[in-house]
Amino acid sequence: MHTNKSALDDETMAMLQNRAIAITLPAVYSLVALISIPGNVFSLWVLCCHIKPKTPSVIFMINLSITDLTLACCFPFQIIYHIKNNNWIFGKSLCSLVTVMFYSNMYSSILTMTCISIERFLGVVYPMKLVKWRRKRYALATCLGTWAVLLLALYPLASTDLTYEVKALGIITCFDVLKWDMLPNVVAWATFLLTLFVLLFLIPFIVTVACYIGTIRKLIQTSSRYGSRQKTRSIYLAGIVLLVFVTCFAPNNFILLVHMISRLFFNKSFYPAYKLTLCLSCLNICIDPFIYYFASKEFYQKFMQVIGHKVLLSDSLETRRESLFSGRTMSARSMSSGPMEGLDGVKVCLQRQESVF
Repeated sequence: MHTNKSALDDETMAMLQNRAIAITLPAVYSLVALISIPGNVFSLWVLCCHIKPKTPSVIFMINLSITDLTLACCFPFQIIYHIKNNNWIFGKSLCSLVTVMFYSNMYSSILTMTCISIERFLGVVYPMKLVKWRRKRYALATCLGTWAVLLLALYPLASTDLTYEVKALGIITCFDVLKWDMLPNVVAWATFLLTLFVLLFLIPFIVTVACYIGTIRKLIQTSSRYGSRQKTRSIYLAGIVLLVFVTCFAPNNFILLVHMISRLFFNKSFYPAYKLTLCLSCLNICIDPFIYYFASKEFYQKFMQVIGHKVLLSDSLETRRESLFSGRTMSARSMSSGPMEGLDGVKVCLQRQESVF
């Protein structure tokens, strides 16, 4: 990125003419598209058509899969842009749309993974106390609220002409030269950057880590109840989510913050590193299907059937009992049928509520 207070510096000009970047980025985007589109189409098919009931975490995963597919649809524009030596030919509006989709995917993925971690934590650690909050309508409201926050935070990008004509090279860039007048002053820039880094990345990352630590600790304490397979799958899932944060999201967010501060206040640039980490952040849409694989036993079984592996009868019988997101509520009848029956109902419900791994 670059401010437009003066002519482009030598480092930015060199980056725009860098053949290695012009070749590497289209290759990576093409590979990601080839892997992610089939994977997420399959994931969406399984999540929508073969997993019932639609629990909160399944709704979050559907939201994540749709977001990934939407981003994958934007890759052709970026591929052509870099193949043409960073020359954007699709107009101002489409430049803003593609840019917003790149960032909304990253931050929507972050917030959705955080929501999944919170839902899992509540299901394991507080299966009865907070059951009223683990409902579909709250999950849908959370998804809609997340998108509202994202669109509001990214409004400066959506409402600004992000193209910039580099006459010396005869090209028009898209979000490679960021205009200083996109925001009115330094305070607005600081607010924008801190919103992206702190509110949409750092806080969700801390919450996600804390939730998975609490969840795994609870599973270890009650290992006899959950069994080794549920505990192993939950640890694998936590590892994959943390891997996505550390390898895909963290580098781009830290480099973006450092680059913007350096550009705005010290006239220095980390733009080549930023471009590479932005490309790296897209890898999460290839990894997300693995989250579904470890997060839902029904998804795992359907995947095994598609690739021709037999599902063990014991696994099939335990699907509902061991489903990661089975969270069921106790009926009013079991609560009112008598002291002993009510107590038995509580025990059964407690087992079902905690059977989230």
